[in-house]
Amino acid sequence: MTTVIDVQGVSKQFKIHHERHQSLKERLLHPKSGSTEVFHALADINFSVASGETVGIVGHNGSGKSTLLKCICGVLQPTSGDIRIRGNLAALLELGAGFQPELSGRDNVFLYGAMLGFSRRMVDEIFDDIVAFSEIGHFIDTQVKFYSSGMYVRLAFAVAVNVDPDILVVDEVLAVGDERFQAKCIDRIRRFQEEGRSILLVTHNADQVRSLCNRAIALDGGLMIADGPTQDSLRIFREHLLEDSVELDRSGAQANVSIDAITTPSGTFDVKSGASMHFDVDVTSHGAYSGNFVMEIFTRSGMLISRNDAQGSPVNLKPGSNRIGVDLAQIPLLDGVYDVNVGIVEHQRNTVIAWREQAASIQVSYGGREGGIVELGASIRQA
Repeated sequence: MTTVIDVQGVSKQFKIHHERHQSLKERLLHPKSGSTEVFHALADINFSVASGETVGIVGHNGSGKSTLLKCICGVLQPTSGDIRIRGNLAALLELGAGFQPELSGRDNVFLYGAMLGFSRRMVDEIFDDIVAFSEIGHFIDTQVKFYSSGMYVRLAFAVAVNVDPDILVVDEVLAVGDERFQAKCIDRIRRFQEEGRSILLVTHNADQVRSLCNRAIALDGGLMIADGPTQDSLRIFREHLLEDSVELDRSGAQANVSIDAITTPSGTFDVKSGASMHFDVDVTSHGAYSGNFVMEIFTRSGMLISRNDAQGSPVNLKPGSNRIGVDLAQIPLLDGVYDVNVGIVEHQRNTVIAWREQAASIQVSYGGREGGIVELGASIRQA
């Protein structure tokens, strides 16, 4: 397949000035005062994106995700390394990037189009589609400095998806706006996927990465720690974070928590649709610890089926071996294999201290011929 984004050996450094001069007088009187620190935002990043591929980039705040996208889009120049783009690229970076606040929404549409290499006539042809998708309506001639964050995103996304790009780069903007418009954006992204376009997506929403991306790249501290199938990269990312996640118990000693195994009384995770199920989660804790137990169930395609409310599932771990029992009163799923993720979350800060991705796989069998994922148990009668 054709490579549309090729990132080779990319590093980016910034200078951080401490006790910087506040005036020309200070600079003249104290020319050698102050200090400078070099911050490595990215270090030797290497990957490529093929035509038609959707790649997610995950990482906590400060991991280098946005810096990497800005380098790819040409907003920043890497300190070293090379980035090659093949095709027309449309980018949605941080909120309002590329918009001029003093100009109207209409003027910004034409300005953004010009930045992407479109003539005024070409933008004229798609202008009505942009306004219709953005749902801005009569605010299109209002200065964008008066727009809400949701209006910013709607207009920026509408321009990006209507200029017919070969490559779409999206950085966190889908987290802004109401759920209905987010669903509308996801539908357009899926259409792009069906049309064979390439998408680079940065989001904190792991569920979005699972459902939209067939591959994920994980960053931590400017380093690339994973690049592969989405589930594998998310697992490596979570495990990597947990390596340095050390909690303190009541006595002040270090308390690491690990999830060792998931077992069932029957020794198998095969179950019939509608039946109940019990399994045990074995946990080792190096100290006394209180947290909340979290369980997620996904389809093999990455669609979230269920996630329990962590606040309603408290667990108290003692030093050494612990066993947590999970009872599912009914499995309403249809035929298929479903992956189970389990973890323990710290009470107050909502910090994940132990996690196991794809800890088990439930094989559900169903005797009927219904399609879909869930058996709703509908009762059909003629009135």
